Amino acid sequence: MEGMELSIVIVSYNTKLLLQRCLESLGGEKKSNEREIIVVDNASTDGSQQMLEEKFPLVKLIKNAENVGFAKAVNKGVSLSEGGSILLLNSDTEAKENTLVVLLEFKKKVRPAIIGLKMLNPDGSVQSSVFRLPTIKKAFAEYWLGEKGSFSKYQPEGERNQEVEAVSGGAMLISREVIDKVGLLDERYFMYFEDLDYCRRARKAGFKIYYLPSAKVVHEHGASGKLMASQETQWRRLIPSSKIYYGAIKHFMINFVIWSGQKINRLFARVSNEKN
Repeated sequence: MEGMELSIVIVSYNTKLLLQRCLESLGGEKKSNEREIIVVDNASTDGSQQMLEEKFPLVKLIKNAENVGFAKAVNKGVSLSEGGSILLLNSDTEAKENTLVVLLEFKKKVRPAIIGLKMLNPDGSVQSSVFRLPTIKKAFAEYWLGEKGSFSKYQPEGERNQEVEAVSGGAMLISREVIDKVGLLDERYFMYFEDLDYCRRARKAGFKIYYLPSAKVVHEHGASGKLMASQETQWRRLIPSSKIYYGAIKHFMINFVIWSGQKINRLFARVSNEKN
């Protein structure tokens, strides 16, 4: 499809109802020459694939034989995409009205780049979706010095478009030029850290990353992730992903800073309560 502007890649695993709502918000039942929607299904058993074939026949469906995780599934979708930009969306998101229009207008001004969308909780409150690329120094600043948002996700103040260090892969637009130079997601990450890793690689390659608060999606945080793996398995996969991202030594150092900072803060809070 020559001249296609946008490919939307959604990874799904047993999120049938959430996925249906997501596709409805994107107009997935309508034909478009400007955009395509690709759903990569990680061997769902809840009827997701049947729902897609019946209700959204225009959506490209990739059926994986097993749950291959997020990064590998995204890469399958991106490899088959034709758009000038690729929008990664979690299946537990719902695009607000005019979001794609606003996003594509901004993309024309800053391309090539990565753009993060504003995420909202179901109650309308704002969800943190922006990162500063994490380091030991930033972990110390947040967990020992109380500088919130230095290490963990944060929400930029105001409604202005701004350059940031990293954005959540749950709603992230990537220009084709970035993919051509940086490559695909690192498939060593089953879940977690693949978005931080990709933003770090893109920045190293000279690309800018933006946060666009006027492009909004409602995100049921964790709804897709908790179905991707059990709570126990999620925790176990967080650790190897952290080791891949930081390296083993920095992983342990950062976790010691976080653990010790939390312990000290709890101790100070208990002493303060006892005094009062």
